[in-house]
Amino acid sequence: MKKSFLSDNFLLHSETAERLYFDFAKEMPIIDYHNHLPPDQIANNHRFDTVTSAWLNGDHYKWRAMRANGVNEKFVTGTAGDYEKFEKWMETLPYTLRNPLYHWSHMEMQRYFGVHDVLNKTNSSTIYETCNSLLSSSSHHVHGLLGMMNVRVVCTTDDPADSLEHHIAHQKASKEVVKMLPSFRPDKYILIDHPQYKTHIDRLSTVVNKPLNSFDDLVTALTERASFFNSLGCRASDHGLEYISASSYTDSEIKSIYTKALHGENISHEEAEKFKSALLYHLGIIYHTLGWAQQFHLGALRNNNQRALRTLGPDTGWDSIGDWPQAINLSRHLGKLDNEDKLTKTIIYNLNPADNEMMATMIGNFNDGSMKGKIQFGSGWWFLDQKDGMEKQINTLSNMGLISRFIGMLTDSRSFLSFPRHEYFRRILCNIFGNEIEKGELPSDIDWVGKIIQDICYNNVEEYFGMNNLFSNR
Repeated sequence: MKKSFLSDNFLLHSETAERLYFDFAKEMPIIDYHNHLPPDQIANNHRFDTVTSAWLNGDHYKWRAMRANGVNEKFVTGTAGDYEKFEKWMETLPYTLRNPLYHWSHMEMQRYFGVHDVLNKTNSSTIYETCNSLLSSSSHHVHGLLGMMNVRVVCTTDDPADSLEHHIAHQKASKEVVKMLPSFRPDKYILIDHPQYKTHIDRLSTVVNKPLNSFDDLVTALTERASFFNSLGCRASDHGLEYISASSYTDSEIKSIYTKALHGENISHEEAEKFKSALLYHLGIIYHTLGWAQQFHLGALRNNNQRALRTLGPDTGWDSIGDWPQAINLSRHLGKLDNEDKLTKTIIYNLNPADNEMMATMIGNFNDGSMKGKIQFGSGWWFLDQKDGMEKQINTLSNMGLISRFIGMLTDSRSFLSFPRHEYFRRILCNIFGNEIEKGELPSDIDWVGKIIQDICYNNVEEYFGMNNLFSNR
């Protein structure tokens, strides 16, 4: 029998899958342990003026689709009005069939605004007015939007030089609202070959109120900032790198390379690799001391379109999957820290599907029995956080590790309307388990499988990051 689009049993293709989702997964809270949400908007319970600002602004997934559909940049990131941009997106949506944006966009409209129509240009005006009217209500300010999706914790992504003033204000003011924790993203201080490297060092120097004239000074400053982040509940660092650097080096070489960078001298590729390797090692020790998890998002080839980079800047939708060798350096970096018993909890996110099996087996090399799932093969990321990518990540981890100890989904998003992606993941997860039970490939022990589902959706991540003590009113 043909199913209706986005019905209650969406993505659930058996009775057992439906039971697992509705009885076990659906009502589990959300800990979104990696995203790029603006801390000031959370602290201030931001109100969006229009659905365009809430739904389209900053969403490079949608921007790429609009460009592919022939929409002029004026209506993507340019000077067009909010309704004009919204209308162009609604005009594009029918052409996104089989792209995850088609599912996500309809889910977002349903879950947040009660709009169950099939989205297109014809109904754009009515939907625009409906959404804007709801956004004016306190129920649809940022805290309300997060509450609708049962979001318990969000972990933002923050530069070590950030003041974290909004985190401080939110923690002082919040009671029952969502918890917001910072995450430590020191990439600017690792990428010594970046043209703005000295500018980043100067900013960090100002924040710690001391000159950073040596590599030791830099490590000390980052240690100090990590301690500050830790005082505000930080549980994790994050790195967005093409690949892990793990070259051999001497201390004298690193000191010399750092000094060259401060003086504006050219840094060779070999020198940059040595420096990145050294700083990643020292950061790994800092994370281990604090008991944090370190996250590595690997494999993005960024800013491919130089013309767009000049006119629009970075992070505007011109990135793709890269194909660097990953295994040897990843093994060397993790192995060096592990050999000194200083390897902290680690989550590795892979962007190239050709590396899935490698990543899934790499984590097994360093899961040492000290805790459950210490080294994690992270959820499908960026271009892989769609149905096919999620299924492949789940199946690969199941085949080569313990899916039962997986810490589950996150949004990695700048949008407060992106949280239905957790539901999307949960439905896919329940469908996989449910179908295998129906085929006799797994036992029909619904309570046990349901527990595993709940662990993956929430319990594992709460334990992994030690967040149990955040919820004293439970």
